Amino acid sequence: MSDIKDSAKPQLRDILTSPRLGAVVVMGVASGLPFNLTESTMQAWLKDAAISNTTIGWLSLVGLAYALKPFWAPLLDRFSMPFLGRRRGWILVFQLALAAALAAMATHGPEQGLAPFAALAVVVAFFSASQDIVIDAWRTDLVSAAERGPAATAANLGYRLAAWFSFAGALILADLIGWRSTYFVMAGGMLAVTLVTFLAPEPEQRAPPPRTLQEAVTGPLRQLLAGEGMLLLLLTIVLYKVGDAFALKLLTPFLMDVGFSKTEIGAVTKTVMLIANIAGAVVGGLWLVALGLVRALMLFGIVQAIANLGYFLVAIQGDNLLLMSVVVFLDNFVGSMGNTALVVFIMGICDVRFSAFQYAALSAIAVLPRNLLGAPAGILSDALGWAPFFVLTFFTALPGLAMIWWQRARIAKLDLS
Repeated sequence: MSDIKDSAKPQLRDILTSPRLGAVVVMGVASGLPFNLTESTMQAWLKDAAISNTTIGWLSLVGLAYALKPFWAPLLDRFSMPFLGRRRGWILVFQLALAAALAAMATHGPEQGLAPFAALAVVVAFFSASQDIVIDAWRTDLVSAAERGPAATAANLGYRLAAWFSFAGALILADLIGWRSTYFVMAGGMLAVTLVTFLAPEPEQRAPPPRTLQEAVTGPLRQLLAGEGMLLLLLTIVLYKVGDAFALKLLTPFLMDVGFSKTEIGAVTKTVMLIANIAGAVVGGLWLVALGLVRALMLFGIVQAIANLGYFLVAIQGDNLLLMSVVVFLDNFVGSMGNTALVVFIMGICDVRFSAFQYAALSAIAVLPRNLLGAPAGILSDALGWAPFFVLTFFTALPGLAMIWWQRARIAKLDLS
């Protein structure tokens, strides 16, 4: 972790008016814009092109780039472009590459041949994941300890808005102007954010980058594993969102079993989740400044666990749209607060020499529960029923809270580094 300490904690007003946060918002937009264009939005295009559900399912594997990004992140720590500094040079390269690849997808749609279109989607996903690596490292290197909460909020706000636009906005545009023109619009949006990359501040180089590629790979691993209590902090990252991930893994089948229609689920949950996630990120980021990292992780984790019990009420009450909407809102609101605190936790652990690799690796570790709990959730919900299952998810959140309390002294030090 960084050994740079803030001489004086800035006021919240000074943090929120910093032009650096504006740059963080737009960089969040740059991260969020391409994501759905190789996922939900692309699936809608494929469906319009009469591609089978089986093929669409296989093409969802292009998203593996986001899970595999730690494997090439060391390259982005070790090497830099000869312009715009260590981080922004790479960001600009990936943004230009994304704009070109999206324009190529627009030119060569699935109707012209599925294999080339799929290959272009893989290229877009790769460049998007690579851009995420460097933007996360840029943000981690740029902000001070006191700014991490608002910076995490700003990045989340930009990301969510852009992801919404590249899905909901893209579907509306596709009805109006067609898929090819829609993807050209998205390519133009990607090109437009490069202006902010030119104007954004480059993080101060507080430590020299790795001297060799070997050091870029082994250095961050050695630094993470050799630190006192670091394995326990890594375990804390894994456990913190277990209860939340467990409860949400089979949310759509649960709501359908309760009796909600697909239209109700799609219309309500998409809108409610977007509003709740943005509001939770804003509130969580601002509150984190006042609470400090340890108290924020504890408080947000407790309310995350309690929010899971809302689905117990939904299971008992049945098809009650108002109750479902309130529970989904509260769960996503407090879950977003917890996500913000977890991002700040990860940023605090990262060493500025290796922030590209370490942030990519730690964020991948953090989402392990979301990726691995589907099968256990299905088995337990079938065995217990939905109402007892959601009571169980409350208790699965407790080990993460216990780890936060046990490691509170070490976590508190991250607020100063």
